[in-house]
Amino acid sequence: MIGLNDPEFIRSITSDWTGERSDDGRPKVPDDILDRMKKVTIEEAWGTIGGHGYRNQFAGEWMILHPDRTLVGRAVTGMFIPARPDIDAVINAQGKTQGCIGGQNSWVIDALEQNDVIVIDIFGKIKFGTYAGDNLGNSIYAKTGTGMVIEGGIRDLQRCYEIPMASYIRGVDPTAIAEVTLLGINIPVRIGKEATCVPGDIVLGTREGIIFIPAHLAEQVVVESEDTRQRDEWGHLQLRNGAYTPGEIDREWTPGMKAEFDDWRGTQ
Repeated sequence: MIGLNDPEFIRSITSDWTGERSDDGRPKVPDDILDRMKKVTIEEAWGTIGGHGYRNQFAGEWMILHPDRTLVGRAVTGMFIPARPDIDAVINAQGKTQGCIGGQNSWVIDALEQNDVIVIDIFGKIKFGTYAGDNLGNSIYAKTGTGMVIEGGIRDLQRCYEIPMASYIRGVDPTAIAEVTLLGINIPVRIGKEATCVPGDIVLGTREGIIFIPAHLAEQVVVESEDTRQRDEWGHLQLRNGAYTPGEIDREWTPGMKAEFDDWRGTQ
């Protein structure tokens, strides 16, 4: 049976990560990398991880609450399936032995820590697929300080909007969550039509959508993004000053231009 937070399973599917881990086995990308990630664009992240073969990491076309807020954090995942009494009974028994309290949707929230992002696959269900309302939404924000990604619905939209967190959802309905069974916590989940999220991935959410960055590539994403921003800043400065034409800036730079850029970067 798929476990509810099995550290050994998490370590096995994130073996490329060699740094610190949380108690639950997830990669713990340092907070300073998370802070720097907030300035990264989806395209910059896509370029870096795509170069390593990770091409199924982006999910778009969301209903976004507070799109002005950039969402960044370490993924905690939960997967739900249409309810079956036999599976539900086994999951409830396992949850009881592990000290889980309340409804199954609250179990995932209990696993959250500061700077985590909850990522829920509830197979796009909206009616009776409302993972959270204002109570659970407030709990998610209090525990993480970030936001949520729900491949499904929420309820209590008016109250949820009062919570100052970035939320990516598929829809809204007044019904309460029903007829679903939690299959696992911190297992790989599918978000959207073609994105895979692994526990410990870095979630980056902007107005464009969500991209899931493998933990072992997070620092490279940040470093390459910062280099791109510096190159763009220098290039824009040269265009405004009339030092170079758009054609010169928008192609591979000459050795002389590269030397000028390196000198400028050394002063920043």
